[in-house]
Amino acid sequence: MTTITTRPVEYPADGLTMIGHLALPAGFNRRPAVLLGPEGMGLSDVERRRADALAELGYVALAFDLHGGRYLGDPEEMLARCIPLLADPDRMRGIGHAALDVLRTEPRTDPDRIAVVGYGTGGAIGLELGRDGVELRAIGTVNATTTGRPGEAARIRCPVWAGVGSEDPIMPPAQRDAFTAEMQAAGIDWRLTAYGGALHAFHHPPVDHPTVPGVGYHPQHAQRAWRDIIDLLTECLPVTDKLRT
Repeated sequence: MTTITTRPVEYPADGLTMIGHLALPAGFNRRPAVLLGPEGMGLSDVERRRADALAELGYVALAFDLHGGRYLGDPEEMLARCIPLLADPDRMRGIGHAALDVLRTEPRTDPDRIAVVGYGTGGAIGLELGRDGVELRAIGTVNATTTGRPGEAARIRCPVWAGVGSEDPIMPPAQRDAFTAEMQAAGIDWRLTAYGGALHAFHHPPVDHPTVPGVGYHPQHAQRAWRDIIDLLTECLPVTDKLRT
């Protein structure tokens, strides 16, 4: 395991002061980078640990914030913020661009080699960055088979991978079909993986507060989804020997 460094980073977005989590790999040279988006509840230690794991693999990783430093453990409060946000592509793009600017200006980041990985609302934001024409090497999402404004998916310039639980009532088959139809019509290099028997947020360890209906942890599929994400990054955003210290 390599030695990594981490620090919180503050930046403005959506009228709030966001507090992201930046994880840096060992060394001093520039590395490929991953923007990591959380579920609708917001940034937690789960995403911070994932950013740290990516840094251990050699990536600069920024887990971005959704709610101005807050974690919304109350489902009603979370839905009251996230439902309007998910209905507003421009707001989502604003949150994504603000975090992406932080990641790009980090001296350790190779600004031409960035991918986005996101869960739930964070995944939807990653897709909106792609639909906004941002140059990315890959977009990976879990629980985020969201569709966009007509025709804008054609602006996505990288492979897209989406993972979803087969029994997810929040991203049901009709939603998945609409998402894949959008990707296919736009000529995207896309993949969809359905994890059999899994619910929404199957990747997220159990929490000590109420959740919305249809949420459930599936430890085996959580590990598989993480491996699928790492495989996506290995294919589209490799940490080459030249970049290693």
